[in-house]
Amino acid sequence: MARLEHVNVTVADPRATAAVLQDLFGWHTRWEGSAINGGFTVHVGGDDSYLALYTGPAGGRDQVAADNSYLRRGGLNHIGVVVDDLDAAEVAVKVAGFTPHSHADYEPGRRFYFHEGNGVEIEVVSYA
Repeated sequence: MARLEHVNVTVADPRATAAVLQDLFGWHTRWEGSAINGGFTVHVGGDDSYLALYTGPAGGRDQVAADNSYLRRGGLNHIGVVVDDLDAAEVAVKVAGFTPHSHADYEPGRRFYFHEGNGVEIEVVSYA
């Protein structure tokens, strides 16, 4: 079976976004460096999967280019993160200054969503 390795998201400041995700989810920076189109990327996550956080040569200015996703910030629906303790994760999200919303219990788990600083929606789910 195939597995998801990473998702690449354009953000204003990859290091700042990585720091928030590290604080919230206990992730670490796997790699950072120069990237496509003169940009900069930070890979943040765990040992088996990560988010690639990219900013273009304009230093994260909001640019819209229909044919170039590397210049468009937040062009996705949401990113799902699985945690062991949903209640503790929600406290951490609130402490970080974000507002949880759309709470739901469903088979087989519970979830909530929040928008991080770039406007990217993150779903936090627990199957515990």
